[in-house]
Amino acid sequence: MKKVLMVVGGWEGHEPKQCAQIVGGALAAEGFQVETATTLDVYLDAEKMSSLSLVIPAWTMGSITPEQEKGLLGAVESGVGIAGWHGGMGDSFRSNPAYQWMVGGQWVAHPDNITEYEVHIVNHRDRITRGIADFRMKSEQYYMQVDPSNQVLATTTFHSRSAPWTEGCVMPVVWKRTWGKGRVFYSSLGHVAADFGVREVLEIQKRGSLWAAR
Repeated sequence: MKKVLMVVGGWEGHEPKQCAQIVGGALAAEGFQVETATTLDVYLDAEKMSSLSLVIPAWTMGSITPEQEKGLLGAVESGVGIAGWHGGMGDSFRSNPAYQWMVGGQWVAHPDNITEYEVHIVNHRDRITRGIADFRMKSEQYYMQVDPSNQVLATTTFHSRSAPWTEGCVMPVVWKRTWGKGRVFYSSLGHVAADFGVREVLEIQKRGSLWAAR
């Protein structure tokens, strides 16, 4: 049985526990053994980390020690998959460029806070997005610094009232990449638990997690 470790904590505004329950439930239905940790010290347990198929971080902001970061990045580099969403993975540790390099991006702004925007699927052949049409969201639209080596699966275009200089900017929303032998999946969707009520959001997150898991 594949094992997934959900590491839950950080800023409560992103509803990490509630979001993790939803995604964890979807993965349990796919046959995963789901475990939850509420401390970053779990990354120090090399034996546990090496036994995993997948890590799902749901930890916005905060800080990570060099030893904890080494444990996580080393596990992914060795082949453990990692998959996450929104600030739980894309805005976790602002002072850690190595972590951000592994993720493939870092949040910098959501200019209009809660706004309506469209998610555009740009790769219809990939198994993560196959059969999913473009869809609309009413949530935070993430403006991010992104790695050009990401394999982008979905984008959004900015039409911001508060940051008009971003007009027409096409920003990656969903991507996959590798870190050593490990697969990395990220979606900037999933601001709060209610966002996973949008069918496409949960389906993309589930498929991305399945792809990343070794």
